[in-house]
Amino acid sequence: MDKYFGHMVMRLLAGLLLAGCATVPITGRNQMALIPAQQVLSLGSQSYDKMLKNEKVLQGTKEAAMVEQVGRRVEHAVERYFTQRGMSNRLAGYKWAFNLVESKDRNAACYPGGKVVVFSGLLPTTRDEAGLAAVLGHEIAHAVANHGNERMSQELLVKMGSTVLASSLSSLSPGQSELFNSAFGLGAKYGALLPFSRLHEEEADRLGTIFMAMAGYDPREAIGLWERMNTAEGNGSKNMEWLSTHPLPTSRIQNLRRVIPEAMRYYQTHE
Repeated sequence: MDKYFGHMVMRLLAGLLLAGCATVPITGRNQMALIPAQQVLSLGSQSYDKMLKNEKVLQGTKEAAMVEQVGRRVEHAVERYFTQRGMSNRLAGYKWAFNLVESKDRNAACYPGGKVVVFSGLLPTTRDEAGLAAVLGHEIAHAVANHGNERMSQELLVKMGSTVLASSLSSLSPGQSELFNSAFGLGAKYGALLPFSRLHEEEADRLGTIFMAMAGYDPREAIGLWERMNTAEGNGSKNMEWLSTHPLPTSRIQNLRRVIPEAMRYYQTHE
């Protein structure tokens, strides 16, 4: 019975992989997208609304207006790019929103469907509109690259794999089974989920820099942003990068230097 169940799960897994393939815009990278798009958008909207209820949203200030203005400028550039290439359907169901919330955190986040939040503690580091455009371009890139769906799909596969493993190890002693399950969990986390998180960050850096350039912001300003971020974080984290979900600021700067020539091709049309 256990063997039969394992075969069933593996067949379902294979079917999901075949049916759930998508391509990231600009980079052309193939990705998994196993969750229905409308479900992802709905979950993103619910999470965003819940987060705003728990935070102090800043309205009517010069900083809040700048977040809205820069966000809309990047949003319109992205929509124009997708429309010109016949890909506007990729943004179906998006309800863009750009909010500034009061927090000491130097951070920002984007939820599926184009809902972005910027924490006020980040503004001294972004410094001006161009620095903010680098952040918002990065966050918008996470949304249009469908990273939320891909991450959930990865976690779904890990859970399914764990189920198959548990079925296969049913004849082992509890101690042996626990050992194998622990090894699988560590392998999935450090061998798949965390590297994919860093891949998503690097991809969002590339796309975000291009998006800010499309909106008429100098993409070279993204390097200045991350140099300031590195200084604010004490010239680099002591954590090992392979144990982190994000690249270190120094790594981001190196990657951005490679991306700038590509982004400049989009920026030159605005100069």
